[in-house]
Amino acid sequence: MDDMLKEFVVEALDLATNVEEHLLSLERRPDDTDTLNALFRSFHTIKGGAGFMNLPAIVSACHLTENLFDGLRTGQVPVTPTAIEAGLQASGFVGDQLKQLANGASPDSLPAMPAALEDILTQAIEGKAEAPAAPVAVATPAEAGTVIAATGDAAMSDDELDWEALYRAVVPAGTLPDTVTAAVLAASAPTNVTPLAKPAPDEQIRPITAQVKEDSIRIDAIKLDALLEVAGESVQAANQASVLLEKLSEFKFEGQAAALMATLQETLSRASRYSTELQRATLSTRMQPVGRLFQKFPRLVRELAKDLGKDVDLIIEGAETEVDRVVVDSLYDPLVHMLRNALDHGIETADERAGTPKPAKATILLKAWQEGSSVMIEISDDGKGMDPVKLRTKALAKGLIGENAAQTTEESLQLIFLPGFSTKEVASSVSGRGVGMDVVKTAVEKHRGAIRIDSTLGEGTRFTIRLPIELSIVPTMLVRTAGAALAMPMAVVQRVVELPEEFSEVGGAPVLRDQGRPLAVRSLAGILGYEECKEKVGIVIAAPQPYILAVEAVDGTADLVIKPLTALAVPGVNGTARSAEGELVLVISLAFLLDGCKITNPARLAA
Repeated sequence: MDDMLKEFVVEALDLATNVEEHLLSLERRPDDTDTLNALFRSFHTIKGGAGFMNLPAIVSACHLTENLFDGLRTGQVPVTPTAIEAGLQASGFVGDQLKQLANGASPDSLPAMPAALEDILTQAIEGKAEAPAAPVAVATPAEAGTVIAATGDAAMSDDELDWEALYRAVVPAGTLPDTVTAAVLAASAPTNVTPLAKPAPDEQIRPITAQVKEDSIRIDAIKLDALLEVAGESVQAANQASVLLEKLSEFKFEGQAAALMATLQETLSRASRYSTELQRATLSTRMQPVGRLFQKFPRLVRELAKDLGKDVDLIIEGAETEVDRVVVDSLYDPLVHMLRNALDHGIETADERAGTPKPAKATILLKAWQEGSSVMIEISDDGKGMDPVKLRTKALAKGLIGENAAQTTEESLQLIFLPGFSTKEVASSVSGRGVGMDVVKTAVEKHRGAIRIDSTLGEGTRFTIRLPIELSIVPTMLVRTAGAALAMPMAVVQRVVELPEEFSEVGGAPVLRDQGRPLAVRSLAGILGYEECKEKVGIVIAAPQPYILAVEAVDGTADLVIKPLTALAVPGVNGTARSAEGELVLVISLAFLLDGCKITNPARLAA
């Protein structure tokens, strides 16, 4: 089994297991809309993966079942015993097919969807209330007499026992083929029983189906997060202990006390090393190649391009780049929105493209690479590009911005991230409802990332997403301003410079030349609403429009365990951490720094 099929089987088996649990819950609580939605999503997800893997029987079963649960959740179909039984039988059929795949069966060898399953699903969709008797796959020992009586032409012994019926009563159906059943019975029946037909010499005896062998286990993400948090805290505790021990070593110890101090230092050094290794090992369990996500998109692009009547080639690069699995999972919807927009908005129609010097087949590039402690993801197209003037006009017409907003090209391009913004006059199944790109920005910033747009009219558009490779541990620069301890991601720190007593001014704003280029100087204390202080140090920020951030002092660098702010929202700050000394540190948002530390409503800081 190839890796893609194996991953699909593992995930689909997990979903199928949850389906049965949801169905039984739905039987008890028919009005539970959350359960209905969960059931619909499960079958929809399995169907999508099965279609990608070319598993027609699973697709057919999931498609009918998806129709059933769509009807249930919209109220068009009642929750009847037939509906519950149909869902259970569909789940069982899908589960059986997945287990056969897990045990090494080839996709081509899987049986088609049974007519009986199609019938019960159809009856459920039509709203019939009575559930037909479920097909009996295995006769229980208590039912053996019935099975015996029904088997008129089976071989009978002198004591009137039907050995084949008894055998089938205790062995699960499908475990052995009929020819093997006959061979087993011939060997195990009493000597006075007429032997059953033996298998032909050229018939292959199929071995008993064994339990699915798993070379990996699935761990609840909450448990993994808890383990990672404990590992991070252990590193922080070891760092704090090291600082305390360093301060303690400034005192003079003699005799036995000096020996104890030496032993303590050695023990703490070992504990610190082990806690760091634990943290690294725990982090590695969450790292996944982005190819696991990228492999889902070629078919999506192909089918959507076909629907839109466009000829598009999707090129994928850097699929081996690893990133935190939480990031991988959360990027699916944003990337789908961006690919849809590239196909619908970016790529020209065949007639439009024919009037340009571009090749007839358009290109969309999906690329990932590592840059320092960040992972970069790019989606670019060679389409018509975005017109900043048109974007600004549209935003004004919709009342999304004021007359003085979005004066630059860069600011105009950023308008597409506003909730409710769309350049489509009529909504279609692909886009035009004013949702999508705001979801993209929200999802990226939720994981302490940032997104940038570059577009040239007539040539194409490029979106670049920057995300931390590891979500919980972030390399930072520790700074201090107005007495407050702050940290900023090292991903945007270019260098540290000394600030002069006086600055040149451009338009009334302070400017400092750095390596021959004039850069705006912005006070971190002033931006965050702190009291004025003497800011002597400048940090050159590697943003699309570079600038210098003035702070009171730089305290060094540290890998911090970041905890997101949940109870309140502070503009520019997206988390907290503890320094090695145990001091609480506010972590400045990466997106905020890349955006030039702009706060649209400064009054909120003073409140």
